[in-house]
This record gives sequence, structure tokens and C-alpha cells, in this order.
Amino acid sequence: MEKSKVIEKLSVCGLDCSRCADYENGEIRNLSSKLSELLNGYGRLAKMKAENAPVFQGYPEFVSILNHFAKGTCSGCRSDNVQCPLDCRAKTCRKKLNIDFCFECEEFPCAEQFEGKLRERWIERNNRMEEIGIENYYIEQSKLPRY
Repeated sequence: MEKSKVIEKLSVCGLDCSRCADYENGEIRNLSSKLSELLNGYGRLAKMKAENAPVFQGYPEFVSILNHFAKGTCSGCRSDNVQCPLDCRAKTCRKKLNIDFCFECEEFPCAEQFEGKLRERWIERNNRMEEIGIENYYIEQSKLPRY
């Protein structure tokens, strides 16, 4: 995959926006939409099944979560429509510093970016990108679970 396509998919901090559950054009959104469509009207049957299989008592909550995933609204961390709940300095400093990824910054790893385990993973991701290149990093990460 060419660098420009990888940059579209990866956030500045190294997370894969395209595989996020909130990403508007992501696979999770698309599959959730399809599943929601396929299950349309299943609620009546779920009520009947709940009598013998108590797990179906939670079907309405499942549908709520599924519908949330089906309405992914984030355009990714490089867009103006960012929905990411992480308090991430990279989203704003990338514009100021004109960089694509945190490891390209002279201040990496800066003291303001993340804390604890999240900070450790952020540093590991960026070191790995720098080591093997962003295209290879993207391929490597795409084979791992997003969450």
C-alpha cells in the first residue's frame, strides 16, 4: 500500500482509524449496518426465544449497541470531524509542526502525550513505525486485532 493511503488510515499517534468502531467508512460500521439490516424485525422472535434462552432478554440492548456501531460518525484523527475520546495532543500539533506521525517530531516522545500504559503503547507504535516504515507497520498492524 502506498504511503498516502496509509496516512489516510493511520492517526498521527499510530492508531488505525480505519479499523475503529466509530470510523464512518470502516468495516465495523459497514458490517454492523448490514447485520442491523439483516436482523430487522428479529425483536419479535427474540422475545419468544427469551422464554427458553434468557440471553435473548438482552436483545434490545444488543440492538442499541449494534445501531450505535452502524452509525459510525468519525472521519478520523486527521479530519475536522474527530470523535476520538482520547485526549491526544498529536491531533493538533501535527498541523503546527507539519508532520505525519509523532515519531517524526523532534520532541518525540513529548511529555504531554498520554499517560501510563497508553503512553507505553504510543511510544512502542511510533518506534516500530520508524524502524520498519509506515507501510510495513500498517500491514503488520492490520493483521492484529484493533482492540
